[in-house]
Amino acid sequence: MPIATPEVYAEMLDRAKAGKFAYPAINVTSSQTLHAALRGFAEAESDGIIQISTGGAEFLGGQHSKDMVTGAVALAEFAHIVAAKYDITVALHTDHCPKDKLDGYVRPLLDISAERVKAGRNPLFQSHMWDGSAETLADNLTIGQELLAQAAAAKIILEVEITPTGGEEDGVSHEINDELYTTVDDALRTAEALGLGEKGRYLLAASFGNVHGVYKPGNVVLRPELLKDLQAGVAAKYGKADPFDFVFHGGSGSTAEEISTALENGVVKMNLDTDTQYAFTRPVADHMFKNYDGVLKVDGEVGSKKTYDPRTWGKLAEAGMATRVAEACAALRSTGTRIK
Repeated sequence: MPIATPEVYAEMLDRAKAGKFAYPAINVTSSQTLHAALRGFAEAESDGIIQISTGGAEFLGGQHSKDMVTGAVALAEFAHIVAAKYDITVALHTDHCPKDKLDGYVRPLLDISAERVKAGRNPLFQSHMWDGSAETLADNLTIGQELLAQAAAAKIILEVEITPTGGEEDGVSHEINDELYTTVDDALRTAEALGLGEKGRYLLAASFGNVHGVYKPGNVVLRPELLKDLQAGVAAKYGKADPFDFVFHGGSGSTAEEISTALENGVVKMNLDTDTQYAFTRPVADHMFKNYDGVLKVDGEVGSKKTYDPRTWGKLAEAGMATRVAEACAALRSTGTRIK
């Protein structure tokens, strides 16, 4: 069962929350980065989450048509085949989808999975993200209600981002300021609109100073202890302890202490993109610099096929990214927790 069924995905998230660990959610943009993520999870003996952003899906769709749905479906189908060779379980997820891309990405993918479920099959993806952080909270939650109902009918978990994450991710950008912190009132309004599981399961990307992109520790003020306040505020009204399954966005450069606090307060999924991109590209750059006279036909020479063969430097890239994924598993305490 390399690709999680809806029931197994729910079990994965429940185990993470109970065990105070989280799954790395790795953005992929190609069959090779998919293999790198799967390899990293397998080497760490950790289950995990593979995700495709709108930009990643467009890239996967090919530069001739740049069709996001084609790209996402193609990689998901590929993953269902190749993941069988890895002794782990992964869930497939679509990352950040803002309002103007819903009709061209998440809604068609929900329709595809709904048809699969009607035919007695499992959904193609196990979860989708609705990024309404650029909208008012009222509009965000109204759209969230619609999408949650559709997702639940297709046995899919919805991820919602209710308040802004700083920086830029696939064209959605927010300033780095004091608005990057979700309030208890925001959390209460979310629970009122989306329920606490009875309307369908969802993951909550709350903001506690998170920033997408590249930054060094100390450059951004993260307050993961805020998540405890959100859990307590909603629990006090609804009588359900630790009601939210949180997602940690913009985690690159986070300290071990910040990650640990987030895990203790209900984070079950942490997105990784920036760090894994660098881990994939760095070995390629090293290879090119060291073998420039082989990868280039310098001064009319023929170069060296063995050095410019994409398989040569591609294997190095895969290994580099796999190592970073395994490191993420260790940081998030998921190492060795795979479902047997």
